[in-house]
Amino acid sequence: MSTLESIQSRIEALQAKADALIAKESESALQKIHHLMSSHGLTISDIEHYSGSGKKTRGSSAAKKPGTVAYQDPKTGATWSGRGRAPGWIASAKDRSKFAVGASTQGTKAKEKTRAAVKRKGKGQPRGPQPALYRDPVSGATWSGRGRAPAWLISVEDRTPFLIA
Repeated sequence: MSTLESIQSRIEALQAKADALIAKESESALQKIHHLMSSHGLTISDIEHYSGSGKKTRGSSAAKKPGTVAYQDPKTGATWSGRGRAPGWIASAKDRSKFAVGASTQGTKAKEKTRAAVKRKGKGQPRGPQPALYRDPVSGATWSGRGRAPAWLISVEDRTPFLIA
């Protein structure tokens, strides 16, 4: 039967072996990195510049992230990140860009312009009741062309005689 001391000594020996293996693997990884950096002429500052700012902090505010806009009430100084339900001071505003804080407000204006252009161009399905496109001369029933075709029109190969001019 093993004693506590013998088990602890085996644990220490295994831990030492594990540490040696980790050191050996990290040494080979560092050698590969050094070889790649020297063969391509890279420096640590190049790597930091490529990955962003180097060190990243947790809990950065929404105003610091690119593409996000923070809003601030000029009267009270209250802020809103742009996510979730809008507070009362900005909810009724037609143009929210006057409350925007930061350099990314131009992106928001561009998005609003493209949304308005899409609305003007009429892309997508129109909402609400549509004018009739087809009429049955016998019953006088009409169909707008949207949805399932009525029975009087399904069996017909050429629908042009039923078009409303």
